[in-house]
Amino acid sequence: MAFPDIDPIAFSVGPLDIRWYGIGYVVSILLGWWYARKIASTPRLWANDTPAMTNIDLDDFLLWAAIGIVVGGRIGFILFYDLSLYLAEPSLILEIWKGGMSFHGGITGTTIAMILFARKRGISAWSLFDVIATVCVTGLFLVRIANFINGELYGGLSDLPWAVVFPGQEPFARHPSQLYEAGLEGLLTGIVLAVMVFRFGALKRPGLVAGTFVMLYGLSRILVEFVRVPDAQVGYLLGTSWITMGMVLSVPMVLLGLWAIARSKPAAARTA
Repeated sequence: MAFPDIDPIAFSVGPLDIRWYGIGYVVSILLGWWYARKIASTPRLWANDTPAMTNIDLDDFLLWAAIGIVVGGRIGFILFYDLSLYLAEPSLILEIWKGGMSFHGGITGTTIAMILFARKRGISAWSLFDVIATVCVTGLFLVRIANFINGELYGGLSDLPWAVVFPGQEPFARHPSQLYEAGLEGLLTGIVLAVMVFRFGALKRPGLVAGTFVMLYGLSRILVEFVRVPDAQVGYLLGTSWITMGMVLSVPMVLLGLWAIARSKPAAARTA
């Protein structure tokens, strides 16, 4: 299957190139903000029909979230995937429009932002985790699609009918692992969380949705890592031909997610 050859640059404004990758982040933050407001303004989803936060809280958190995503994602990529390069050329650190973001770093940065914001506003951190977990799947979906457009983070060799010949990899067809991740981490996980929130009232058990998201993401990422080619500068770990940095970083997520699910209780029953 031929690569669709979509220009990674969506449009240019003078000398400034606007890339689909950057647009994916901006659109996902705005969509997530709209989705979060919808959740917060639907009382029946919450214990005692009382939302744990207001739309004003979410409006104010938007900037915190953006900073957490970008700063955490960039620092995570630098530390886990290419520290030597950025130590040698620090000027590259700010060139985020060229890619180089880590989901694990991004979620860490956003989690820190949520904890600080929740304390500042006096709202439940676990409830904020739940809302952001529910809406962040839009970002996972869009950014993985942007990875596909960039022709990066592709998978190993494959003879499946949907295998793609990526630019620079001719004539070899490879797993479109970016699309696998978009489908598992973004679409499927998003559907599961939406059903939990809107059909089964999962927000009434603070931590349940967040734990489920973290667990599902970790499992999805580990699964896709079996067919995804690791970053060249990192390669496979521990002398194996299958353990990747993505797997190593995702295993703790699965365990953390299971812990969050286990400790979640109906909001009315919690004393702390």
